[in-house]
Amino acid sequence: MLNEFKTFIAKGNVMDMAVGIIIGAAFTAIVTSLVGDLINPIIGLVSGGVDFTNNYAVLAGEVPAGASLEAAREAGASIFAYGAFIMAIINFLIIAFVVFMLVKMVNKVKDAAMKEEEAAPEAPKGPTAEELLAEIRDALKANA
Repeated sequence: MLNEFKTFIAKGNVMDMAVGIIIGAAFTAIVTSLVGDLINPIIGLVSGGVDFTNNYAVLAGEVPAGASLEAAREAGASIFAYGAFIMAIINFLIIAFVVFMLVKMVNKVKDAAMKEEEAAPEAPKGPTAEELLAEIRDALKANA
């Protein structure tokens, strides 16, 4: 059983997947920062600072009028935080679009590199082993 596990772990697929997960986690931090620190403030300026995060409905309990979502949670009220959910959806759509644009850009660069490789002239190939053997055979027949 232990040997099977070692074989499984040593396969390239598992190692590639592990590297992908680690890079994905680092990439998530970059994209989250890009969206939160650069894109959302620009969207906030354009949309007049629309933020639904503090929109909620009180299901049970007492909450002071105009209290923030955090204050309502601290008061112990049972709340339906639909505004936070709407903002999560908006952030997801923005992040998905940014990732789409990044992947599209990477694919474009990759395709350009592939075209350059294809366009590069191939070095002339030498004779095959069979051709060399045929030449030697013919030269030996001619000398005999």
